[in-house]
Amino acid sequence: MKCLKKTGRVIEPEQFLKPYGAFFRPKLRGNNYLKYFSASFSALALLCLAIATPARSQDIRIGFAAPLSGGFALLGKQLGDGAQVAASVKNVSLTIADDQCNAEGGKAVAENFIREGVQIAAGFLCSEALEAALPVLNQNNIPVIASGISNLTLTERRSTAPMPIFHLTTGLEKEMHATGSFLASLWRSQPFAIIDDGTIEGRERAARLVAQLKEQQLQPVFTDTYRPGLENQNALVARLRRAGATHVYVGGERDDIAAIGASAHTLKYSLVIAGGSVLKAAPSPQPLSEGTLMIAPLNPQDLPTAKPAIDALRKADSLVGAYSITGYATVELAAEALKQAQEQNRTVQNILSDSSFETVLGTIKFDANGMRTDNPNRLQRYEGKHFIPADR
Repeated sequence: MKCLKKTGRVIEPEQFLKPYGAFFRPKLRGNNYLKYFSASFSALALLCLAIATPARSQDIRIGFAAPLSGGFALLGKQLGDGAQVAASVKNVSLTIADDQCNAEGGKAVAENFIREGVQIAAGFLCSEALEAALPVLNQNNIPVIASGISNLTLTERRSTAPMPIFHLTTGLEKEMHATGSFLASLWRSQPFAIIDDGTIEGRERAARLVAQLKEQQLQPVFTDTYRPGLENQNALVARLRRAGATHVYVGGERDDIAAIGASAHTLKYSLVIAGGSVLKAAPSPQPLSEGTLMIAPLNPQDLPTAKPAIDALRKADSLVGAYSITGYATVELAAEALKQAQEQNRTVQNILSDSSFETVLGTIKFDANGMRTDNPNRLQRYEGKHFIPADR
């Protein structure tokens, strides 16, 4: 007997008797006939419901924090949309909460997750929110997968033992390690310079690169701190030319790198320029020079492993972007870790610490500090409108 399709109306047992009562009449008479059929119909209805409705993994409960209000709401919504689509695909329970990108919101989110009985917390784009959520989550033995915070939090650095926090994105240390490796290979026989914009991050980028290249017996012909924010950098490019530098790494913002490229073109000086992930910032009126190099992770939507997420997001009429795919990967990873923990009767933290996971961002594995063991940074080249892998 086939299950009935949902029609939006209730079908009583008496209504069902006409077409199907003949199956039961030979053995039943009077009131017993109706009682038996009513019980049979109820059992059949429950069976049909079980077949027609996929069983949601109620034992897998994930809390997801994102800034859904304030200045970062647009990014938070994309992150949350990706998480929601992944939860639907993986058929797990997901609680999405607004951390407001601040400490008050982070604490409120954590307390909400406790009330909801989540087994793992995920998301978070803002350090302030995560810092405030950590004490509450840690006290309740709930591990965290941070979607967009690449560095150890202050709480983690102060802790005497590794905390159950796992970072899905990587930070400056891995970026500069990749930068040193790529540029040492490319610029070994080239006269190169390393310059910075005088900011804390710019100086750190330059210092890390100088140290890494020095370990490989490579020395820049020129180092300097330039003045950022100028409409043109003709004086800086003139100094680079006098020093004989034909290649330069810039520890500075995208606007400055674009201005350096424009000045080199104006002065008819062939200069290869390289920068870091800051080049992913929104384009300015001054375009980057074609051939500008960037060492940074590929955009998630450009990864060959991202296709399942892209297809699922499009099917759900959700925006396909870096944050939505990252949100998808976060929930995908959390769901798999919880599933393995249940199957192997182990803690989620142990599973996350010991296992590797196939995700739409590629294979993910964490070290003892909860950081990714791989280095997703790649050498990319600007081709007029966007960056592409340099080996293409």
